[in-house]
Amino acid sequence: MELYDSLRVTRVTKDRFCITLYFEGKKHRLYNGHSIGSASSPNRLPAKERKSSFESLLREFQRAISKGWTPNEAPEALAEVCHGDVLIDKALGHKLSKPYSLHYQRKIRWICGELKRYLNGKTLNASLAAQFLNQSHWSPAMRNNLRSHYSSLESSLRLFGYSGTAKTKVKRERVCERLHRPFDNTAEVLGEIKQFDRRLYLCCLMAYGCLLRPHREIRLLTWDEISLDKKQIALSGDRTKGKKNRIIPLPEYVFDELSIWSQMPERRHYLFGTSDKPFGPDFFNGLWTKYKKKSKLLKDEQTIYSFRHTGAIRVFEKTGSIKTLQAVMGHSDLTASLVYLRNLNVGIVHSSDLPELYLPIKDN
Repeated sequence: MELYDSLRVTRVTKDRFCITLYFEGKKHRLYNGHSIGSASSPNRLPAKERKSSFESLLREFQRAISKGWTPNEAPEALAEVCHGDVLIDKALGHKLSKPYSLHYQRKIRWICGELKRYLNGKTLNASLAAQFLNQSHWSPAMRNNLRSHYSSLESSLRLFGYSGTAKTKVKRERVCERLHRPFDNTAEVLGEIKQFDRRLYLCCLMAYGCLLRPHREIRLLTWDEISLDKKQIALSGDRTKGKKNRIIPLPEYVFDELSIWSQMPERRHYLFGTSDKPFGPDFFNGLWTKYKKKSKLLKDEQTIYSFRHTGAIRVFEKTGSIKTLQAVMGHSDLTASLVYLRNLNVGIVHSSDLPELYLPIKDN
């Protein structure tokens, strides 16, 4: 321990911490316990639990140091070195032990399944992983996505005998931006959806009028979050992507539809659900796929999210304010709103904003 000048929990930002230690005069910052064979990653926990978790992790470091560990050592494996499919299964289990979103978990599971099929019993290494990621049938966007997800999986793989990284062997590709096509006949399309399915209609109506995200914020809405008296929806930070509380006023057309739903005798806790459970993550996607086959109005690249995109354009056209757009969209950062408008191909700069040129008057 005499080689350690300091060992303590340090606040990095408002909600992030690390273990800071000085070993042989050199400063080290450690954000998880992987280097001592611990699966602890306190910064992934809810903010209020992080400091106490880091204090527990600090005690783990103290015990490891008392047994001779130094920060110059390679990370100790959580278990014996694994081979073949067992390596991937062990890493997957370790990765999914953390509180990731359902979407992320499904993506990692799918990647591991595809990887095992590609390897066909061979033991995974960085070169084989790079070959898997560089397969020609992946689109550039898909390859970038796989590269990013696999890089995050490698930290768990290393705990069970994997070494190296495939990231340097897989080039990140430029991907052409795809234009989200908004609706120019919103009311007409909504009318068609209403005739097809009333649940899908309400979802699309709220995505357009309240600018809520369909598959998370709308699908999981409860009647406790809806106030017809105040004509608003109140979402806490754990229900929004930006992790901030949101108060969304209800436009009259959304209020009228919700008022009808509130009078239904089979009203449940969730706005969209059976018994006391919400519908599954793919519920609206399934309805949209069926509707798309019957629709005579939909165009290519128009989805449920197109209603939210269209609503964003209408707000910006109406107010001309990026700050207002940020508030109604629930973006945590103004940059996200700017990118959103750019991806929707909405002109932010107007001709009146450009430099003027006064030409001299010519004599006749």
